[in-house]
Amino acid sequence: MFKDISSYLFVWEIAYSSTELAAVAGAFFFAAFVKGATGLGFSTTCLPFLVYAVGLKRGIPLILLPSITSNILVMVDAGSFREMVVRFRWMLLATVPGILLGLWFLDVAPAQEAVVVLGFVLISYALFAYFTPHLKLSYEMERFLGPVSGFITGVVNGITGSQIMPVMPYLLSLNLNSERFVQAINCSFTLSSFVMAGGLYYLGLLDLSALGVSALGLAFVYLGTKLGSVVRQLMSPSVFRASILLLLFGLGLSLLVKGF
Repeated sequence: MFKDISSYLFVWEIAYSSTELAAVAGAFFFAAFVKGATGLGFSTTCLPFLVYAVGLKRGIPLILLPSITSNILVMVDAGSFREMVVRFRWMLLATVPGILLGLWFLDVAPAQEAVVVLGFVLISYALFAYFTPHLKLSYEMERFLGPVSGFITGVVNGITGSQIMPVMPYLLSLNLNSERFVQAINCSFTLSSFVMAGGLYYLGLLDLSALGVSALGLAFVYLGTKLGSVVRQLMSPSVFRASILLLLFGLGLSLLVKGF
């Protein structure tokens, strides 16, 4: 038994160098701070740094456990959980088959092109939303576009690991208050993370080594999320929206740099 444990620890040590572990810890803390401050973006903020440090396919499994943890911490603070689950249930359900399709693409095709496309989408939306701050969907369009948004978000998530598009512009267009927006989008993030975990395990991309690194990074996630939550409570609605758009624009640029 002790021999098996020591063998596992040795393999885990070889799988991630000290430099990689330091980069992962820093990415976790920064992404969690952004998550606490804006209610979104842990996976998408973290992934560009992890791609540089360990590569896309090794980086995606690392974010699952911290992402779920940061989601739950933010959801507890936001409230209105039942209300948002009921209102956006069809969007959430449509996310599942989208993720499965996206994971299939991740397994059979290179993800570099998807990263570039995602970068363009993030930048385009940030600019569009900045110049159309009062865009609002009708109730009929909200019901129609909810499942469409959920499915496409799932596909993008499965391919790139990012959970933010197009569920972000969809929810922003509904003019929810900041707490309901945070709760709704984190319901989507949390469901996506659990489905991704199962899919990545099936594809052989999620192993004990990745889970070990994720577990060690939870302390950084907790500290970053709590500090960011304090900042969020001090933001006005206009600053809250501007912070989201700035985050999207910066993430899009970083993905383009990596893609090219």
